[in-house]
Amino acid sequence: MPPPVVIHLNDQDSVVIARATLLPGTELAPSVQATQRIPAGHKVAITPIAPGAPIRRYGQVIGFATTPIAPGEHVHTHNTGMGDFARDYAYGADSRPTDFFNTPATFMGIRRPDGRVATRNYIGILTSVNCSAHVADLVAMAFRKDPISGRNPLADFPNIDGVVALTHKTGCGMAQGEPLALLRRTLGGYARHPNFAAVIVLGLGCEVNQLAGLIQEQKLAGRLRAMDIQEMGGTRKTVEAGIAFVRETLADANNIRRQPTPASELTVALQCGGSDGYSGVSANPALGIASDLLVRHGGSVILAETPETYGAEHLLTRRAPDRAVGEKLVALMRWWEDYTARNGAEMDANPSPGNKAGGLTTILEKSLGAMAKAGSTNLVEVVGYAEAPTRKGFIFMDTPGYDPVAATGQVAGGANLVAFTTGRGSVFGCKPAPSIKLATNTPMFRRMEEDMDINCGTILDGDETLAECGQKIFDLFLQTASGTQTKSETFDFGAAEFAPWVIGATM
Repeated sequence: MPPPVVIHLNDQDSVVIARATLLPGTELAPSVQATQRIPAGHKVAITPIAPGAPIRRYGQVIGFATTPIAPGEHVHTHNTGMGDFARDYAYGADSRPTDFFNTPATFMGIRRPDGRVATRNYIGILTSVNCSAHVADLVAMAFRKDPISGRNPLADFPNIDGVVALTHKTGCGMAQGEPLALLRRTLGGYARHPNFAAVIVLGLGCEVNQLAGLIQEQKLAGRLRAMDIQEMGGTRKTVEAGIAFVRETLADANNIRRQPTPASELTVALQCGGSDGYSGVSANPALGIASDLLVRHGGSVILAETPETYGAEHLLTRRAPDRAVGEKLVALMRWWEDYTARNGAEMDANPSPGNKAGGLTTILEKSLGAMAKAGSTNLVEVVGYAEAPTRKGFIFMDTPGYDPVAATGQVAGGANLVAFTTGRGSVFGCKPAPSIKLATNTPMFRRMEEDMDINCGTILDGDETLAECGQKIFDLFLQTASGTQTKSETFDFGAAEFAPWVIGATM
């Protein structure tokens, strides 16, 4: 029997979601027919909605009617807007003890001498400032496989995943307070990341982000090789010294072996980009099930993108067993309201044109779907951008909603795996952490199968349950952490996407 033509998520909902494009006259519910063409993934009313009345999806408010909406009408940006509504934060009301598995799952990980566990084995080249970015690229280029000749400088070092330069556009012309501290915390997190066997950091010499200050502030002494282009005597000499250092490290970096490691050593960054009306129905809740499985095995997941949690934060505060954790999340929402207002924007500006074309209407709707990635376990900690969590379990990190910036913060915080859901078809990587791509719908998966790792559209097609798809995602966590390449890795994604959060004035 084919699945229904619409998706009805909650008895309290005033809208349903089109499983495919609906034509006028299509029956939606008893005595309710579509009165106009409804695009796939978009919403259609099943009850009358008066102007100013709340519109509900997931049983939650996703916006307010700006005009009268009749049953069978398309519900989207032309008749839906934002509005204030009371949120019951009910701190800890839904907090429950975690039901841990007696026998934890394992993967084949790389145990570093200090005890930390890696899922990949890179040599990293970081930069203190944009002015040293090209020099860093020149060093990394010396170790890249030539796509024409096939020559591979790392052919004799099969256990090394690559030499990667992670460059950025800042490091000078910036204030020495919070903006500099944020950049240094990000660079420090990458310098310490277990997926790097060795790290060089290249500076120019006259920038605000001085190497000595970075190393001292982030306690990186002994962890990396630092080089200033001006002190080294220019570009050529710095490139030669950088290449020589990498060559010195290759044998040691290659001398690793993977060994059975408990899943508790995994920290997965939860991301979504190019979301659509199906994201909150298929890929995100399926990823939420995988997140719950990982937490029950003792591991951690990091949800981020604060502006894409706005309007749904009251559902997370209910899962915080410690009231202070919930209050910290609410305080972040107030900071973002003020931050966007100071910059002449508003929180509802977050949904992109692609999000709206895919059926999402307001930030409230987007947030309710996005938070499904974090499953149902307790919210144990809220951390700042690029901060390393101190607890295991479900963690929230304060980041912008822009995917590369958010994921950069999560990896700086220690994530050694990224799970990325997409409905429109985002292509993304995040070296040194492998990125798993999860498609929300079958048509996009088939169109972009070379970029997508799992098709969660099977849930919409009626071919798979949420639980089955969630288990498949969790199994892929373990396989990927054990060394299996993701689709984004086959295309060598992950260097250009490095994007520290630039906050404050550029001077």
